[in-house]
Amino acid sequence: MTVDQAINGATDYFDSGAFQRLLARRVALATESQRDDRDALLQRYLQDEIGPQLSALGFTLHFIDNPRAENRPFLIATRIEDEQLPTLLSYGHGDVVFGDDENWRDGLSPWQMKEEGDRWYGRGSADNKGQHCVNLAALEQVYHARGGKLGFNCKILFEMGEEISSPGLAEICQQQQTLLRADLFIASDGPRLNAERPTLFLGSRGCVNFRLTINARDNAYHSGNWGGLLTNPASQLANAIASLVNQQGQLQVTALKPDSLTGPVRQILSDINVGGMPGDPAIDPDWGEAGLTPTERLYGWNTLEVLSFLAGNPARPMNAIPGHATAVCQLRFVVGTDWENLAEHIRAHLQQQGFHNVEVEFMRGSPATRLDPNDPLVGWALESIAISSGKKPALLPNLGGSLPNEVFSEILGLPTLWVPHSYPACGQHGVNEHMLKSIAREGLQIMTRLFWELGEQGATLTARHRAHAGEKA
Repeated sequence: MTVDQAINGATDYFDSGAFQRLLARRVALATESQRDDRDALLQRYLQDEIGPQLSALGFTLHFIDNPRAENRPFLIATRIEDEQLPTLLSYGHGDVVFGDDENWRDGLSPWQMKEEGDRWYGRGSADNKGQHCVNLAALEQVYHARGGKLGFNCKILFEMGEEISSPGLAEICQQQQTLLRADLFIASDGPRLNAERPTLFLGSRGCVNFRLTINARDNAYHSGNWGGLLTNPASQLANAIASLVNQQGQLQVTALKPDSLTGPVRQILSDINVGGMPGDPAIDPDWGEAGLTPTERLYGWNTLEVLSFLAGNPARPMNAIPGHATAVCQLRFVVGTDWENLAEHIRAHLQQQGFHNVEVEFMRGSPATRLDPNDPLVGWALESIAISSGKKPALLPNLGGSLPNEVFSEILGLPTLWVPHSYPACGQHGVNEHMLKSIAREGLQIMTRLFWELGEQGATLTARHRAHAGEKA
């Protein structure tokens, strides 16, 4: 059988409605990891849905308890055809965010997949059930087309706590490095650049949340009696934040700016246009780092956002000077940023600007990752995607958002290739979440070709990757 025949078989499978029925059954499971009353469904998703599908493909199943979050289990499935073959690691998560049932549009339910035009509505249809269902279906098609073989070894890691920041994922990857040992990583999450253009991204921006607080005094005091005599922590904190990010949204802390927006990266990003699609918000052209294109600001630079600001009682404001003020801020950043010392950099900058009374608390963070765009695996994946789709794929050095990619790239040391099957206006994490049928169908064709070619060229591809990595070292 040829690759074209395998892709035709995958297309027939999709067009038969079998994929839609499979996804609808999985969407119906309310696997909300943020709720304590969904534990049985989280277990069931792995044991009754994913497990049997992989067992039928000859995978050995390893169900592993979460060392940090009870009832948010992991599944590591392994299929070793030949120790001499290269090994692929893939990933998916079966948990979803809150359904938010009461706020979906009339006629829609988060737990009943409904078709309207090109859209399949349902919680998890885009994030991440629909995406990993595409990849598993592609594996099935290659397995059957090759007469019960893939042509490579395959391991798949599933988690059920991604929507609560993947507790335990790093520990599992540390503890199970032998079980998870592989040569490359291919998975699907996050959005494409847009609905029309297939996308390959190589990592993700990092993210740090931090809190700024001014505690001026224990009590609030009447503004008529004490205004002009007592410092106002809300006014001070507003000015302190303005020294970190100015009125155009430009980061002002030199020590937190990246060094990785190089000429070659800018050249890659010059082929990318952000926004402008139906459902996208209008981009504010004068917001963000000066001298950069919107694409460079999103994928090649760092942004500081104010997520919340609290002083006094917003619901019942009093004529009083508040005693304290606090704000939660966030830095989204690319590789080449000294993010681990963020608190020290923020504190030093504020003191230099005269704000000596601002407390800086590092809350949580995750690193930025990026596979070298010149890696031979990148060129192979781009060419394969282009052939399958008949379109020029978008190459993003990293996703604008964040994923737990560091556990695969840093802990497991793998080259990471992400091929998303969603798009920015999918309603992910909001109401009326949906997957586009056209993207799912095209994604199945793309992944079937990628997996087929990996079975034919895997040894050569991984050897080229190792040679390239050795040259860089």
